[in-house]
Amino acid sequence: MAEEGQVIACHNVDVWKAQLEKGKEKLIVVDFTASWCPPCKFIAPIFAELAKKFTNVTFLKVDVDELKSVAADCQVEAMPTFIFMKDGKTVDKIVGADKDGLQAMVAKHSA
Repeated sequence: MAEEGQVIACHNVDVWKAQLEKGKEKLIVVDFTASWCPPCKFIAPIFAELAKKFTNVTFLKVDVDELKSVAADCQVEAMPTFIFMKDGKTVDKIVGADKDGLQAMVAKHSA
């Protein structure tokens, strides 16, 4: 498992479920991404920086082509999509590589 301050890649449903269970006491931010998506590549280093800055938040990365069922369950229709979860429920969502919006939303929900 990754340490605090890192983005945890979920490559299978078991890892996904384990991370949701482990992090449900705090904010979880999930980056739904795809290897072929240019905006996803643009925002990835920014997402990683946020993980270093907000160590009280769990940052997960899900490749929509690897975990289609998870993406479908979370109603992801475009990449990147960022889902904000608390207590197992989605509390917010950003669609697109919105650097400022992402930073503001993490700050808002992690407070």
